[in-house]
Amino acid sequence: MKRNNKDVESAHRKLTRRAILLGGLQLAFAGGLAMRMRYLQVDQADQFRLLAEENRINIRLIPPARGQIYDRNGMVLAQNAQSYRITIVPEDAGDVDEVIDSLSQLMPLDPEDIERAKAEMRRSPPFLPITLADQISWDDISKVAVNAPALPGITPEVGLTRVYPQLEDFAHVVGYVGPVSDYDLSKLTDPEPVLRIPRFQIGKVGFEAKVESGLRGKAGAKRVEVNATGRVMRELDRREGEAGADMQLTVDAELQSYTQARMGSESASTVVMDCETGDIHAITSSPSFDPNLFVRGISVADYRMLTDDKYRPLANKSVQGTYPPGSTFKMITALAALEEGLVGPEETVWCPGHMEVSGRRFHCWKRAGHGHVDLNTSLKSSCDVYYYDLAIKVGMDKISAMAQRFGLGVRHDLPMSAVARGLAPNRAWKSETYGQDWLVGDTVNASIGQGYMLASPLQLAVMTARLASGRALEPRLLKSIDGIEQPSTGGAEIDVSAANLNTIRKGMFSVSNERRGTGYGSRIIADGMRMAGKSGTSQVRNITAAERAAGVIRNEDLPWERRDHALFVAYAPYDNPKYAVSVVVEHGGGGSKAAAPIARDVLLQALYGGTPPLDAYPTKDRDRIKTQQERLEQERLKRKRPNDSSQA
Repeated sequence: MKRNNKDVESAHRKLTRRAILLGGLQLAFAGGLAMRMRYLQVDQADQFRLLAEENRINIRLIPPARGQIYDRNGMVLAQNAQSYRITIVPEDAGDVDEVIDSLSQLMPLDPEDIERAKAEMRRSPPFLPITLADQISWDDISKVAVNAPALPGITPEVGLTRVYPQLEDFAHVVGYVGPVSDYDLSKLTDPEPVLRIPRFQIGKVGFEAKVESGLRGKAGAKRVEVNATGRVMRELDRREGEAGADMQLTVDAELQSYTQARMGSESASTVVMDCETGDIHAITSSPSFDPNLFVRGISVADYRMLTDDKYRPLANKSVQGTYPPGSTFKMITALAALEEGLVGPEETVWCPGHMEVSGRRFHCWKRAGHGHVDLNTSLKSSCDVYYYDLAIKVGMDKISAMAQRFGLGVRHDLPMSAVARGLAPNRAWKSETYGQDWLVGDTVNASIGQGYMLASPLQLAVMTARLASGRALEPRLLKSIDGIEQPSTGGAEIDVSAANLNTIRKGMFSVSNERRGTGYGSRIIADGMRMAGKSGTSQVRNITAAERAAGVIRNEDLPWERRDHALFVAYAPYDNPKYAVSVVVEHGGGGSKAAAPIARDVLLQALYGGTPPLDAYPTKDRDRIKTQQERLEQERLKRKRPNDSSQA
């Protein structure tokens, strides 16, 4: 069929429009492609040339700034300080020995540091920088920078290192950091890349180790251009890391410093706990050490000096050490008997100086005996026979259960290293542990805190705070993270009779405030500050019948390691408890003589928030106390660093 001219013209116009549209699209596509090719080949030529030459672009991690640690008042306990160091990249250096020799002509290098660096090179990829010298002077950095062309692979750097301005005072609490070791990496299934940076620091012990993930932060990264010798030419881009969180502890640095100084050269520990919140205000172990020695690697001589010391300065006695609690445990035995209704406060027990149990004689510390003794007098005079009698009546299982209710034989969750569980044994424990039956003699021994009983100074402080408050207080060390207060509970009421608790408290008051009390010599006389306490002396050796017949050897006449441990627990004020304290002096002899004076002085320091007035002490002690206060203040000032008063 023929098409008329009008139809032909219409079809031709449609075809022409389609051809123009299609041609336009093709032209736009070709133009866009040409522009993109020009952008990639001309405008971005340098960038993609660098990307193509992978050996000339390095991605380097930027270590994050570690979070700082403060005391409850904002005083710095652990901070970061600028540190100059020299690093070497083995694959860029070529002949490493020759480069190190050239570097040694410009600045002094420690042979131990060189050997350590070479050991790191052998176990690390050749492209990773290895630290040759750390914490060097600005003059040495300048010399290296000026001579950089002659030192391939060598780079002067500025980094951060950890500093502990409070020195020995917080060594066992805060701990210290050190370079990541192969052992550290072996404990992790998927270590973060930042941990593989040579000489990167992580927490090794103490609070630094327990909250490592929070303090560490997150690494950043930078992309750098390097030349043929591996020297950095320019930085292409950078992504900053995330600094670690700042942490605030509940500990009062001033009280901690005083407590550390007050213990002096004794092998001892003291813990101060808030009776309202459970906050730890001081937790010390003596002797101590300077944690700064460990930050970059302690010398063999310094480390041997610490490990060979019989007083064990590296051990954290406050939470790690466990000791027979001695007579400080008598409150628990008495409370167990009171709760069972097996004894009343006025009932008496005859103490002739010993008790026969299953054919064995268990002695009282007073050879002649105490005569008729009621509960209050038994605590005041620390009569052992009274508690032998109670323990046989109540039984070990109930005594053990009461001990655990007051925090003994329980591992308290504090962010510190090696927190001990202690031991509040019962019949089942001995059967499971030794496959033996529990004996009556075991109960008698445990009733006065001997035998299998073990407690740490921390646990004794918790026990005392719970006795004072009647609440199940939990110890708290971490106060806030980046300014956000951490949970703190006052603790639920302990399910014991208030009347029975008051009976125990009155006995502890008599210990410190009545003339025949074992703690009377270390009493507080200031109104509203009176202390309630209990002394303890725990044996570390057996006293034979022959020795008793001839006369028990005095502690002062024995070798140090065979002397009794001295203990004292207390709280104050008696009528409105604010602080509880526990003191353990290893092989210190009698608790009332060696431990009670420390507990009294530390409690007063806490109550007054600083040096207490002399009229808080008995008149006869004031001249001695004044001299002691002046001496301790001088010792504390000597230990302070110039920047240790930094505030948050």
